[in-house]
Amino acid sequence: MENELAPERVKFLAKDFKRGFIAYCGFRAKKIRPGFFESEVRLEEHHRQQDGFVHAGVMAAMADHTAGYAAYTTVDDSLRILSVEFKINMLKPAYGRVLRCRGRVLRGGHRIIVVESEVYDVRDAGEALVAKAMVTLMAVPAEKMGSHRLSENGS
Repeated sequence: MENELAPERVKFLAKDFKRGFIAYCGFRAKKIRPGFFESEVRLEEHHRQQDGFVHAGVMAAMADHTAGYAAYTTVDDSLRILSVEFKINMLKPAYGRVLRCRGRVLRGGHRIIVVESEVYDVRDAGEALVAKAMVTLMAVPAEKMGSHRLSENGS
């Protein structure tokens, strides 16, 4: 794996990351390099559950999607990434202003890629690890995806 991605690849990944459901969630790419992807979301009321903590579904979606883009940094642009399986452990409640997620490829491959995602709650005292996920992903040739891919405008 090379040390850096081409600037146009980084720009593409950052833009592609925030489409569809993820745009609705407000997730944004922060740092991108080969085998690594970091995302962030500024937390709002709609991200929280009835007791004021960040909803587990928000953390799970962030962990899965960030892992997918960490995997996407390691494959040719003729491939797309689909989640096959993921397991997430919620370690403690998140209640801060921002969630940050870091996905790291643990095992790359031509077809199957395994990524670990860590979700951090950004609080006044710094970052607290609140969830950890193990995500298995599959690289699929773009031509096998059919017409399901979102258009450039996100629809």
